[in-house]
Parts: sequence; structure tokens; C-alpha cells
Amino acid sequence: MIQRTLREIEKMVGGTGLKKGAERIFIKGASIDTRQIKAGQLFIPIKGDRFNGHDFIEKAIDNGATAALWNKNEPVPDIDFPLIFVEDTVDALQKLAKEYRMQLSTKVIGITGSNGKTSTKDILASLLKTKYRTHKTFGNLNNHLGVPLTILEIEEDTEMAVIEMGISALGEMELLSSIASPDVAIITNIGEAHLTTLGTKANILQAKLEILKGLKPNGLFVYYGDDHLLREKVPQIEVNREILTFGEGPSNSYSVIPEEIKVNGSIFKLQMKDSPTFFLPMLGKHQMYNAAAAIAVARYFGVSFDLIQEGMSKVDATGMRNEIIHVGQYTILNDAYKSNPSSLRAALEVLYGLQQYKQKIVVLGDMNGIGDEEVQMHREIGEGLDPEEIHYVFTIGPLAQHIAEGAKLRFKNDRVVSCIDKTQLIEKVREIVGDGSIILIKASRELELEEVIDVLKAEEILLEEDVL
Repeated sequence: MIQRTLREIEKMVGGTGLKKGAERIFIKGASIDTRQIKAGQLFIPIKGDRFNGHDFIEKAIDNGATAALWNKNEPVPDIDFPLIFVEDTVDALQKLAKEYRMQLSTKVIGITGSNGKTSTKDILASLLKTKYRTHKTFGNLNNHLGVPLTILEIEEDTEMAVIEMGISALGEMELLSSIASPDVAIITNIGEAHLTTLGTKANILQAKLEILKGLKPNGLFVYYGDDHLLREKVPQIEVNREILTFGEGPSNSYSVIPEEIKVNGSIFKLQMKDSPTFFLPMLGKHQMYNAAAAIAVARYFGVSFDLIQEGMSKVDATGMRNEIIHVGQYTILNDAYKSNPSSLRAALEVLYGLQQYKQKIVVLGDMNGIGDEEVQMHREIGEGLDPEEIHYVFTIGPLAQHIAEGAKLRFKNDRVVSCIDKTQLIEKVREIVGDGSIILIKASRELELEEVIDVLKAEEILLEEDVL
């Protein structure tokens, strides 16, 4: 992580006002959260619509902060504590990360896309760390605050950094790319996420392609070649970098040949004569595509297929994304982190492919942020659910009611239940789930359906204790 004197920090952020005698104080790391700040770190208070980090300076000091950046327009606290004054603390955080990135010899891989960013990040980091000292974005800290914080966490001897980049408006990706200055840029796909703010898929495409603005002149661009929007647009722009594609189509640089999807992972090969068989402990063809993107980058950096196989088998995946959870005699397919039509269809494809279960149940919540056609999109998802594969459909949330309406066109009414809250949902699921069942749980982040999973897991533990 960043380790600099306060004099160096002041220069990097373009700050002023550091008191004499504090110049040689050394900071190790930076934080915007007083609840997580560690001893020796620089506190960077952020001002939002409903909070002001400057109000928590004393807590930051109590928890070990060594110094802080300070907005010039905020009242100066009556404390003997090193402060560096800046026009805007968010801008200063981003400047600090950009300057630190320029001082690092680390190769940076930036990943964006509507779906699959986090999974691709996890897979690629696992492949690269078989050969290189590797850092990756923690969780999904991928926005205008998360990306700079991720960069500031990079140790100076790190050889590879895999950074997830997420946006919701035009111009944001250009900013993130300018901060991270990636050596490699990956676009996983163009889907419906952020249609509410970006309006059209064409705008989403434009926003994602902004990652090329910061891509180094000798860099590599990797994208999903089966995506028709990307396939049509990329040849029209002057990328002027090496380009690789991935997907299932035979014209891709790294073309996936799916072999088998098991409950513990996916097996596939690549359409090239020296391709070994890969085992990926993640489910679905869409995850195979993410893995192909990761393989393309790993091979670009000289990682052998033997090491790639090793790293692939040991992927440490971020939770709530196609996560298999065994609860007593039944199984939960936890994909509760987010939902949009593309990612939901991919999750359903995974569910349909798991043939060893006696009963398949789906619990589907609202898909938020998908634009003006949200009602129709929810209804179409319901209409597309296969009654030959799914035994029961449960929905929760006002938009998900339209999934239920669509499902009732093909399902018997008693097999489709629209729930008013999580309590009712848990009760209804508990009534019908049996041994050998699998439950797919998927919704947008706002619904927090992991709470349902936590309750079901806790109940099963209590039942086991009663038996004992």
C-alpha cells in the first residue's frame, strides 16, 4: 500500500497548509471509513448528500489515523493533528491514486462490462498469482472511490493488479481509466445494467469503451467477441492496440468449447490444438467465457497452460455469484448480488443444466436499473421460464410481480407465488422445499435476498441441533 511522507502526499494531491514539523510524518495506507481505518493511515473524509466524513475526524484519530486531508471549505477542528487542505477530498483521493499509479511499475488490468466483472477479476487474479505477485479489487469496490482506494492498497513490489471498474454514467469510465492507466483493458459484455441512467445499450457501449481512453499506447484490448454491439463497433474505432477476443464463436481468439457443468464447477476446452481441459469451480457457460478472457490475458503475460490449469482450479470467488450452498438435504444457488435480464437468463441456464435435483425452485426479485421497459422485461422473463425445468416460482418486489404474471401463462397458478415480504417468502419456501431440491435465488442488490438465505441456513442448523 502507499507509504509516503506527508510532504510527498501534499505535493501529490496539490494540497496546502501542512504545519511545519509534520512534513516527515510517514503514512501507510489511506481510508475513507473511520470504522475500518488502521493505525498509521491517512484519513480522507468524504462529503455526501446525507453525511460528512469531516464530522468524524475525532473518531479517525481515536482509531489510529496519522493525518487527514481536509476540504478548505469545512470548519477547521480545534485539534493538534496534521491536516493537508484541498479544494475537494474526492478529487484529492483520485489525484493521489493517479500519482501513486504513475510511480508504480505494476502492470494493471482494468475490467469493465455489464455483467461478469467480478468473476473475471477473481479468475484472472487466480491465474496471474501462479507466476506473479498479484493484487485485486476487494469485493466490488469499483466506482470513483473504490478504484482509487484499490490502487492505494497496491504494495510497491506488486507485479500485477487486477482492477474492476464500474460506472453508471457517461464520462465516469474515462475518469477511472485515467486514474488506473491500464496496460490491459477487458470488456466482458454489454447488457441491460444501468439502462435507467444511460438510456440505451448504445450509450452503455459508449460508456464502457471509455476504458480505452486511459489504456497505455502499447496495451492490450480484450473483449467479448460474441457481443454484436462490440463486434460491430470496435472495428469502427481507432484502437491502435493489440486486440484479442473471447467467446464461443469460432472466430474468437480464445473460443470456448463447453464440455460439462457439474454442481461443483464447469469443464471446458479452448478451440486450439494445444488446449488442455480446464476445470473452473464456477457454474455456467457465461463463467467459461469469463475464464476465456482471463486465459487470454494470462497467456499474454506468459503464464503457461499448466499454471493456468492450477490457478483455474483454485479460484477464490466473491460471494453471492452462482454460489452453491448446501443446506441440509437441499441446495441453494445463491446469485443474490444483482440481477438484470442477461445475468438472470445465464443463471437460469445454469439451473436447467443441473439435472441431479428432484425439484427446482426459483426465487426472483426485482431487476432494478434496467430502464423504461422494466415492466415488459420482467414479464418477458416470467413468460420465458420453463415449466418442464422449474417446479415452483416465487417472486418478491413490485417489479417481480410482473415476472409472476408472465409465468402464470405457462405454469399452473399454484406453482407461482408472488410474496409481499421476506417473512412470507421464507414461510412459502419452507412449505414446499424438500430433500433433493435446489433453489435459485436472484435479485437486485436493494432486495438483500441473502437475508433469506441466512434464515434458511440458521433454521437448518437448529433442526440439526434438535436431532442431535
